[in-house]
Amino acid sequence: MSEQISIAIVGVGRWGVHLLRNFLAHPQVNVVGILDNHSERLATLRTEFNLPASVLLATEWLELEKLSGLTALAIATPATTHYTLIKKALEKGYHVLAEKPLTLNSQECEELCQLAEHQKLILMVDHTYLFHPAVERGRNVVESGQLGNLRYGYSTRTHLGPVRQDVDALWDLAIHDIAIFNTWLADTPKTVQATGTVWLQGAGEQGAGLNSPIPSLADLVWIRLTYPNNFSAYIHLCWLNPDKQRRLGIVGSQGSLIFDEMSLSPLTLIHGAIAKQGNLFIPVNQSQEVLEIGKSEPLKQVCNHFIFCILQNQPSPISSGWVGKKLVEILSALTQSLAQEGRVIRV
Repeated sequence: MSEQISIAIVGVGRWGVHLLRNFLAHPQVNVVGILDNHSERLATLRTEFNLPASVLLATEWLELEKLSGLTALAIATPATTHYTLIKKALEKGYHVLAEKPLTLNSQECEELCQLAEHQKLILMVDHTYLFHPAVERGRNVVESGQLGNLRYGYSTRTHLGPVRQDVDALWDLAIHDIAIFNTWLADTPKTVQATGTVWLQGAGEQGAGLNSPIPSLADLVWIRLTYPNNFSAYIHLCWLNPDKQRRLGIVGSQGSLIFDEMSLSPLTLIHGAIAKQGNLFIPVNQSQEVLEIGKSEPLKQVCNHFIFCILQNQPSPISSGWVGKKLVEILSALTQSLAQEGRVIRV
């Protein structure tokens, strides 16, 4: 019989319930506990997933510590709680899969990464897009050189709610697109810039800035990331936009690669270039190619990878705590730029 990993889910809100679903279905996982502040939510899940009586439903951390044989935790609580919970888990000897972002502070991230290494434990962050088949295929396309000389990138991530009260649109949304650009470019930005607009939760308003890294919560954010090769990526974020978009592209001298989640064909390679003919610039070699991608659920791949890393006793090469730390560093620099009205900040 294959080795079984005993795991508990901490936080079963909108995202945590999907972690629970995936781990319940994993053949090498035994879900032994669920921790959440809302007892009525726990009771609902008991019925919804037909959980056996042996699965502990807890509202207090100390109840989890009483579980014998507990190996790992999946933490899907608000970002402001991550540092304390992850540190407790690592100190107790549990492997940890944490919802993004790892924490809201890069120094805390580094401390947790070092603690995990010292304890010889897996610390992995659920950057789900890094396990999306379109992102994996896109990385191969960029690496192949089919786009020619890379010129710039852009993305738009907009929707109408949910509006967060713990972090702004930057911290809520940007991490996805930054992670994709970093993966496709196999690099991280050297400088960043951000500007934003606040409509709902401005400084001085009740509830504004609650446990937030900035005093008011921007609803609209514009970002520029500049990479060491001077490639720039521009990101548009807004959670007050009825026009829901999830579109990211990289433009090169020979074509563009487009990842559009809202499309039935999410990954498209658009060939085309500009040739000079006399005094004119003429489009040439234009064509469009829909790229086939796998149908696997990205979060399922996250969960599978976490269990694989535990069984192999190897840190994740895709989404380790250190990867999470770098993304938090970038977000922190963007927050600094946002607070200074778009000043260029070196990462």
